Amino acid sequence: MKISLPTYLAYCLTFSLLLLAIILVSLFVWSSFPLSIKDAIGALTAFQDDSIAQQIIYDIRLPRSLIAATVGACLAAAGVIMQGLTQNPLASPSVLGVNAGAALGMAAVSTIAPWFGLLGTSIAAMLGGGIAWCLVMMMANAWRLGNENGRLVLAGVAISALCAALTKALVIMEEDQASAVLTWLAGSFANGSWERWSMFWPVALLGLLASQLLTPKLNLLQLGEENATNLGLSLLGVKLGGSLLVLLLVGSAISVSGSIGFVGLLVPHMARVICGQDHRRFLPIAMLLGAVLVVLADTLSRAIVFPLETPAGAILALVGAPFFLYLVNKRTR
Repeated sequence: MKISLPTYLAYCLTFSLLLLAIILVSLFVWSSFPLSIKDAIGALTAFQDDSIAQQIIYDIRLPRSLIAATVGACLAAAGVIMQGLTQNPLASPSVLGVNAGAALGMAAVSTIAPWFGLLGTSIAAMLGGGIAWCLVMMMANAWRLGNENGRLVLAGVAISALCAALTKALVIMEEDQASAVLTWLAGSFANGSWERWSMFWPVALLGLLASQLLTPKLNLLQLGEENATNLGLSLLGVKLGGSLLVLLLVGSAISVSGSIGFVGLLVPHMARVICGQDHRRFLPIAMLLGAVLVVLADTLSRAIVFPLETPAGAILALVGAPFFLYLVNKRTR
């Protein structure tokens, strides 16, 4: 399916406005302290230091929503890249072991060397995800031309299980840090702050812009690896560059939010239905949809057992797991 440019721009505008509306609503709904839409608009346009409501919205709710939106965009972009590199509709950071590897790296630093702080956990998440991704690609021979991409999912499941087991072992051995690690593994934006946002957004912006530059090469890969190579594409260079970009996006996102799954699996398929197979067009749509989905999940996480919170990662898993089973069933028919 190919849509016209005006229609595409209309989709972009619609999803952008939807994202802004959900962020605005997320600033004041389901709060133990009474908040209103007037407080939310006031915090954004005419902030008053003597207003407790506006302080809550500006210092707690706003950075949390911005982090959630950017994490959603990063994970969606990573899913698009992984599916484009492997030509496998089941590929995503959560399915192919990147999330589990990043979680293991974060858990290792948090339990063994917690003094490294947020920067240390970010680097550890990237390294852990990178090692897991390399192992999956080697086990499936995915670096080679004409590889069988069906083996990627099996390799991803195996590496994910291994990383999850090692993570649980670290948590058991270091009980003092168990609570923080388990909360992080569930995936939550409750600890969002301007400090985390200031460390996260430059890396995220770099990754999102670079992912758009990769889209012409991903389009070539849709012709088949052999045809793409004949047209002058460096297959190994694209896979290495794309893999590093995935690690940058996923590692930075997971370091501030915890283990958020299924966004990279679900959103690319939604974007393809809307605007077709051209990566140059459906990648921006996927970023917007990922941001909308994660902010919506974070907002709902405060409503389910109000005034307590349900991890946003659990809500996304409730949506993503059935969709994953649907895709598996569709491929095996």
